[in-house]
Amino acid sequence: MFCYQCEQTSKGEGCSKIGVCGKSPEVAALQDLLVYAVRGLSLYALEGHKAGIIDKEVGKFTCEAVFSTLTNVDFDPARFQKLINQCVAYRDLLKNKLAKAGIKTAFTEDAANFVPEKSMEGLIAQGEKTGVKSNPDVNPDILSLQQILTYGVKGVAAYADHAMILGKTDERIYRFIHEAMAAGLNKKLGADELVGLVLKCGEANLWAMEILDSANTGAYGHPVPTKVPLGAKKGKAILVSGHDLKDLEEILKQTEGKGINIYTHGEMLPAHGYPELKKHPHFHGHYGTAWQNQAKEFAEFPGAILMTTNCIQKPKDSYRDNIFTTGLVGWPGVAHIADKNFAPVISKALSLPGFEKDTEGKTVMVGFARNAVMGVAGQVIEAVKGKAIRHFFLVAGCDGAKPGRNYYTEFVEKVPSDCVVLTLACGKFRFFDKDLGDIGGIPRLLDIGQCNDAYSAIQIAVALSKAFNCGVNDLPLSMILSWYEQKAVAILLTLLYLGIKDIRLGPSLPAFITPNVLNVLVEKFNIMPIKTPDEDLKAILG
Repeated sequence: MFCYQCEQTSKGEGCSKIGVCGKSPEVAALQDLLVYAVRGLSLYALEGHKAGIIDKEVGKFTCEAVFSTLTNVDFDPARFQKLINQCVAYRDLLKNKLAKAGIKTAFTEDAANFVPEKSMEGLIAQGEKTGVKSNPDVNPDILSLQQILTYGVKGVAAYADHAMILGKTDERIYRFIHEAMAAGLNKKLGADELVGLVLKCGEANLWAMEILDSANTGAYGHPVPTKVPLGAKKGKAILVSGHDLKDLEEILKQTEGKGINIYTHGEMLPAHGYPELKKHPHFHGHYGTAWQNQAKEFAEFPGAILMTTNCIQKPKDSYRDNIFTTGLVGWPGVAHIADKNFAPVISKALSLPGFEKDTEGKTVMVGFARNAVMGVAGQVIEAVKGKAIRHFFLVAGCDGAKPGRNYYTEFVEKVPSDCVVLTLACGKFRFFDKDLGDIGGIPRLLDIGQCNDAYSAIQIAVALSKAFNCGVNDLPLSMILSWYEQKAVAILLTLLYLGIKDIRLGPSLPAFITPNVLNVLVEKFNIMPIKTPDEDLKAILG
């Protein structure tokens, strides 16, 4: 195996024996083969787009398949075997549709014609020939750009899948995903063309985040500033982790009147700000922090646990019987609920002790998405003009276990009292419970939401730039980003597509970016690695 798609990759170079994420060599091979199969499917899907032969199920499947290969989503070999076979079936279906329409397709690429082996062992052997290092002759910079594109697409697929679950789709997104995945088979593409596709990926991710924002706010209302308790309430309990608001809604509905309190974990924290979710009286509070701490936090949780979308780690024996997966998440041997009937989760919660007493804890504020911030835009603008607010910092992105992430805690602690910190995604857990006070009634720490709510942050920045009649790069706004997996890659590409400059990125730079490709990013966008909080604050504020 060889995998270097996440920030924690072994030695900062790549995982070759077992994934730091817990991915086995067998699962790595199956994921590589699925990506390879999707590339073949995409060749036919692109021809279909050109001819007006569009199968929405193919677009939906493509997003699910690509999303399944994102870090910490699915570790179940049996499910990858099924996805690979489904992919080839969709490929052949499209091939036949094109043929019936009189459109000849004579693709010579192996991915367009390969036949999956019937046995698991055979599939793994095929997958071992299709990974990142399958072509030793490829130029390293070309490979780097291909991987940036592929990982960006994984992020786009994740957001498109979330939106799709709530009934929102955009055919442009499916078409781009097929274009980008097919591009991985085109040996004629040079650096300039690939850079163009990489930036186009940023645009596609903007579309995906936009429809997801529309889906979430359409279903659950615009988030409003909300206090969320971090303490526990006496009684039975279910913990919902991941990102999927629809799954949370289903759990809330199915547990009504059953004496079970619902808690969020990780990136589900912002759910407390949505009016249609917070109206449920048994939606109590938030438990724990970010995904990488789940082994300790889940072991101590006295109820059932539901993992939605990504961020699962190998469950410990102490809570293996209490954890369930749904959607695209999977772990071998862990009960999976595909039909959204969460009766097994509820039954498990009722059988466990729950919290024996009320426990006090801090409260944190959520719900400062674009609509809430725009509502006080006049107040914010006056505070900037009156020099009460000197600068805004977007300190956002993924959290992780790798050393160096304490930078973000220290940075926020050292931000001067006349500056405001905006945050989103699970990187916030490095400082989410700190009391930074306020500036004229405006909280100095504003939680915008989940990682996909980067869309909200972008809209806030655009609104401020219009108010001050300047470009986003001219605002008193600095972006201090942390990354871990491929959704963060997609968001970074969106910011680059929008022309945002001077982004500081950490805790380390991606292993899949070569020095030459990094130089291009530095020259075009002045992207830079984080240094120390003191050095970076001095460079920004003077």
